[in-house]
Amino acid sequence: MIPTIDDLAAWLEQFENNERLPAFKPFNLDKMRIISRIAGHPETCAPVIHVAGSKGKGSVTAMIASILEAAGIKTGRYTSPRLCSYWDRISLGNGLFPAGIYVEAGRELAETEERRLLEFSKGGDNKPSLFEMFTLLFFLCSRRSRCEAMAVETGLGGLNDATNIVKSEVSVITLIEKEHTEILGNTIPAIAAQKAGIIKAGKPLVLSRQEGAALEVFRKAAAEKKAPLYYLPETVAVENIAVSKEGTAFSLRPTGIAGLKKRLDLFIPVPGAVQAENAALAVIGVKTAFPAIGEDSIRRGLSAVSLPARFERLSSNPAIVIDGAHTPRSVETCVNTFISLYGKGGILIFGCAAGKDGESIAKLLTPHFSQIIITAPGTYKVSYPEEVYRIFLAAVKGPPPRNSCHSVLPAGEKVLLIRDAKTALEEALSRSREQGLPVLGTGSFYLAAEIRGIYTGMTGQKE
Repeated sequence: MIPTIDDLAAWLEQFENNERLPAFKPFNLDKMRIISRIAGHPETCAPVIHVAGSKGKGSVTAMIASILEAAGIKTGRYTSPRLCSYWDRISLGNGLFPAGIYVEAGRELAETEERRLLEFSKGGDNKPSLFEMFTLLFFLCSRRSRCEAMAVETGLGGLNDATNIVKSEVSVITLIEKEHTEILGNTIPAIAAQKAGIIKAGKPLVLSRQEGAALEVFRKAAAEKKAPLYYLPETVAVENIAVSKEGTAFSLRPTGIAGLKKRLDLFIPVPGAVQAENAALAVIGVKTAFPAIGEDSIRRGLSAVSLPARFERLSSNPAIVIDGAHTPRSVETCVNTFISLYGKGGILIFGCAAGKDGESIAKLLTPHFSQIIITAPGTYKVSYPEEVYRIFLAAVKGPPPRNSCHSVLPAGEKVLLIRDAKTALEEALSRSREQGLPVLGTGSFYLAAEIRGIYTGMTGQKE
């Protein structure tokens, strides 16, 4: 029996969390198929738009859900990672499901697990992971709420991701970069092949701009599955991009068959030219799955979208911005946007999970900040801040300072190591107020979420 939402959270924590393991375990869909079958296939309760990619997939998923909600279509939204609360990965439109829905769906989930244990009483390695249970919980919440659509973001990859039990109406794939190479492969074509695993036979694929090797993989996969391909550069032109501290204005001009009849002038309350590209993917994805949705719903949905930790401004005075950039290309996009709005020479708080391309990221970031504080991106994933610290020291070509084992290095150094994220933020804010400098926190969604939670706690804001 699960009487409260807190009891549900505690019950879920008994399942193994792959994100907290030193290395990902190999995974497939077998366990997910078992628990989905036992639960009565809740993933089929409503049409699905399925989103994969290396960067921007969470933004695209949120935009899709917001447009659908603006059109009066009750939409479940599944995203990763957790940012503001335990439940914000399992959302209804731009907000949360009612607490009672989580509890009722949680009881269904617990009953599913009991039935699984009875069915497989003789043992076997088929106990689902936390992510698989969380994914099924989302589908159960959507079914119990009688959602009319679901916008679903993959957790990792695509082909073997737990979300890939869906029979989606449209697949959307964002930009591909090298990431999670220990799981997805060491080359762009190998990673693209994993992402292409979400393409369904005969169902459209909406595809962002890709480099040649990835594009070739996607064109081939779409052709093999007889899936209509809407490649963004051939379908719609993103024009008149104007980025401000308040957000991004842009235009979409149809250049091919994708449901748009004329140019749309749009706005999203998130700064960054990349968000205009993400919005284009969301619009084409929605119009492909739901052709009757009108221009007004698109405008209202995008203008109302909520994207925590996607170039989110926590404060104007001092300027504090957080962004979940964690790949070289996304970091480059983030820092370019930051510089265009706040100038060079600010204060950087950086932390990343293990396995990221620290050398490339350090080279991109170090020239643009006067002070850099390296920290741990929370405790949710394995990280090695000391190693990242050494990489950033090498990038600025400075000799290692004395007493480098101390938690806080001498204030005159450009690169500091402050392992505790709260202490790191306090130090950055102190320097920011003294010197009138803006602050950027980036390198990981987990760090962005950590800073967000700490700052809202400091200021008494509600998350």
